[in-house]
Amino acid sequence: MSREPKSRRVSVLAVDYFFFINSTILAQKVLQLRASTMRVLIADDQPSVGGTMALLVQAAKHHVVKVVYSGAEAIKAYHTYKPDVILMDYSMAKLNGGTACRYILTEDPGARIVFVSSRPKEDLEDIGAVAILQKPVDLKELEELLNDMDAQLVFDYARFRR
Repeated sequence: MSREPKSRRVSVLAVDYFFFINSTILAQKVLQLRASTMRVLIADDQPSVGGTMALLVQAAKHHVVKVVYSGAEAIKAYHTYKPDVILMDYSMAKLNGGTACRYILTEDPGARIVFVSSRPKEDLEDIGAVAILQKPVDLKELEELLNDMDAQLVFDYARFRR
């Protein structure tokens, strides 16, 4: 049993409760501010596919920071823009998505990379991506994924602020 006076224990509990409530309120406010503002980098070596992905991301009410056309460009753009998520094709010329993914994750283990590919999911599972979307991409599936990832970012932010 604690030897602290009861008033001291109550004040400590009150302070903990105060910080918990403030963290919860902060998370809600950040969620409101961040609503529809997931910053997305798109990497696909086919310009028409990259452009279509950008339209889908915008239709899902998120922000495209840049569309790039190789794994090497994705690495450079990641350093420049620090996006919340990268939508990356696996099969690209110059530097494939798998190599780019491993490189980015080596430098930033918290990077969120989603492969967008027509390859079988089993081929892509152990590379480090947080999710895999099959081509052709369904708008509702993309929107749900981005919204879930956005909510997770807000939760992580509130948790680490404590």
